[in-house]
Amino acid sequence: MQKTLPPLEASYLSSYFHNDQKFKIFKPFSMADEIVLLDFWISPFGMRVKIALAEKGIEYEYKDQDLMNKSPLLLQSNPVHKKIPVLIHNGKPICESIIALEYIDEVWNDITLLLPSDPYLRFQSRFWADFVDKKFVDCATKVWTTKGDEHEAAKKGFLESIKLLVGELGDKPFFGGETLGFVDVSLVPFYSWLSVCEKFGNFSVEEESPDFVAWAKRCLQKESVSKSLPDQDKVYDFVVQLRKLKGLE
Repeated sequence: MQKTLPPLEASYLSSYFHNDQKFKIFKPFSMADEIVLLDFWISPFGMRVKIALAEKGIEYEYKDQDLMNKSPLLLQSNPVHKKIPVLIHNGKPICESIIALEYIDEVWNDITLLLPSDPYLRFQSRFWADFVDKKFVDCATKVWTTKGDEHEAAKKGFLESIKLLVGELGDKPFFGGETLGFVDVSLVPFYSWLSVCEKFGNFSVEEESPDFVAWAKRCLQKESVSKSLPDQDKVYDFVVQLRKLKGLE
């Protein structure tokens, strides 16, 4: 039976799926380390940080944020953008998800490196992660937030960006080769939003680019990914309510 959603209220969008908990992943790390992640469950950018921490086997405290009523800790930790996610390591905040990924990779550099050691390959990884943020994410967002010509252009751009990413993936199982890499962790969280794009864009990514979906499903076989990504239907239900709140319906 489909769950009946509560009435839309200012606090609803941040509280309906509230999830404040501590993730226990027992692998070695310095007992002096205190790691906190300020996040909101639906954010694919926060999912990046969750996956990276899980890949490293790092225990951390997860604090889900009410984005309608931002906490003093969030405002203090990210006074410039006032956004999630924020990784706090021993009281020091690291803002922006891509920067947090690099930070995690450098600090815990003896476990599962996300960025390759070769300078050129590192550059390539950063290039494609930047492409995800500047092209893929922009088009994906416009697929469910715009109408008319802009909507059609966003659909075209979204599918084209997927094909470019698949071309870069090539015959490798992951962008990182045989294991998850920097680009995989940057991109795969948006798979949880795929249903949103497909339903509002009226297309099937699996029909348009089956290799992309096959790659995402390989990623989901990793526990670090499967436990970090919410259900696509849950994300879609949330976006439907968000669109109503924004007057897009």
